[in-house]
Amino acid sequence: MQLIESVQEMIAWRKEYSEFSLGFVPTMGYLHGGHLSLVERAMTENQITCVSIFVNPAQFGPAEDFKSYPRDLARDLGLLRCCSVGVIFSPHAKEMYPPDFQTYVSVQDVTRPLEGAARPGHFAGVTTIVAKLFNIVQPTRVYFGQKDAQQVKVIEQMVRDLNYPLEIVTCPIVREPDGLAMSSRNTYLSDYEREQATVIYRSLATAKRLYEGGQRDPRTIKAAVLDVLKQEPAAEIEYVSLADNHTLQEVTRPIANGQEVLISMAVKLGQPRLIDNLILGGTDDDGMLAEVNEGIQ
Repeated sequence: MQLIESVQEMIAWRKEYSEFSLGFVPTMGYLHGGHLSLVERAMTENQITCVSIFVNPAQFGPAEDFKSYPRDLARDLGLLRCCSVGVIFSPHAKEMYPPDFQTYVSVQDVTRPLEGAARPGHFAGVTTIVAKLFNIVQPTRVYFGQKDAQQVKVIEQMVRDLNYPLEIVTCPIVREPDGLAMSSRNTYLSDYEREQATVIYRSLATAKRLYEGGQRDPRTIKAAVLDVLKQEPAAEIEYVSLADNHTLQEVTRPIANGQEVLISMAVKLGQPRLIDNLILGGTDDDGMLAEVNEGIQ
């Protein structure tokens, strides 16, 4: 396993191995089972695999948790060494954003709702760093988790618009046994908040259960989700959305046959802000639905 911290060294490394297919997993580090599932998928589908570890300052707002975001490079390297990853790219901030940096990538419509509305400027930081990483690493396939559903849509749009010669692969959410989506920010949760955080997936499972029972009115489904979330006093609801899974525009009419609807939410529990989602009309990839539904009926 090779650790590369220089942009020029990374470019040179990729040039040396240019004839090989490269699977790329961009991360902000403090790796968990969700990240490692992306790494495993990349390693099965490509000849070599690269993981980036970079806490991107450009995607954090002024009042957000950039300084406190969990970091432990030694721990991350140990996990990736066990996976036999070929190369880790972990550049310093000054490498990615030199003092005279002034260019940003802006994707329009698909960035405006949901996380874009809640976190102004967030996606400009995401698309800029991802575009830079694509240019530096030159991947064949890039692996993202479904937990950041809007981010995946934004990056897919950027790849189409800018004609990047690569494939975006979206992988299922990896969850804890009680349904909580794995996230580096879960480490912020107190024991009490961690217990209450299970309400997020219970609310999503409620939506799925209603949908599979024949309910197609988005207002009814959304109201049921909100009712579940409000059962836990620590849960501060930032938004709940039922949107078309392709356009991310809110669904206001009955859900049509064959239509995929992304139900997503952001919920704060104390200081931590957690996001999660589920696709109605799609496949229950995480395998948790039956177990969680049993607990809420």
